[in-house]
Amino acid sequence: MSTPHNEAKKGDFAKTVLMPGDPLRAKYLAETYLENVRQVNGVRGMLGYTGTYKGKEVSIMGSGMGMPSIGIYSYELYTEYDVENIIRIGSAGAINKNVHIRDVVIAQGACTDSAWAHQYELPGTFSALSTYSLLEAAVTEAKKKGITYHVGNIVSSDLFYHADVEASQRWTNMGCLAVEMESYALFATAAYLERKALTILTVSDSLVNDEPETTPEEREKTFTDMMEIALEIA
Repeated sequence: MSTPHNEAKKGDFAKTVLMPGDPLRAKYLAETYLENVRQVNGVRGMLGYTGTYKGKEVSIMGSGMGMPSIGIYSYELYTEYDVENIIRIGSAGAINKNVHIRDVVIAQGACTDSAWAHQYELPGTFSALSTYSLLEAAVTEAKKKGITYHVGNIVSSDLFYHADVEASQRWTNMGCLAVEMESYALFATAAYLERKALTILTVSDSLVNDEPETTPEEREKTFTDMMEIALEIA
């Protein structure tokens, strides 16, 4: 069995999949942390792997950038490959002055400027939340490891280069911690399909503090705090 976007066979994916946006981060993570690792997908360069971590079977696969991309991969993993949990491990831009470069943000919920939830024809606005059991486990693990972390709302935006330069400040005024481009779709898809999802982010740059941005190589290979949290709770 395969899909237009995934050449894996039924049973190739573990019940929990870690999903970085960058497929090269998936490759690095799989080769660094997993034992008995094997590649299960390479369609369109969206690398996917399955192996074991401390005896547990875990899969790692890229999601690509943006809600349409993670929406495709998460839907297929949940519905075609019997995946139960997806943990996004991505980068984000801080929009709160108390959140700094390399801090970890564990998303309680995702706000959005996207029309993603329009498809559900709801009579109002859908609050896209992470799964509490995964959230609680991630917080416990972060405390155990002594990692600097924040829990709260994030913003999933369709726009990386926003014409409205004041947009992020308005989200800041509503208490949001960071901005990225995927989690709202992941959380909504999980809710619709009655599956579980969580997002753990590392701050790669700041829109509100004068701090140096991380490089692409650093984002690929050095954001190990969130990777290790996700692996421990997988």
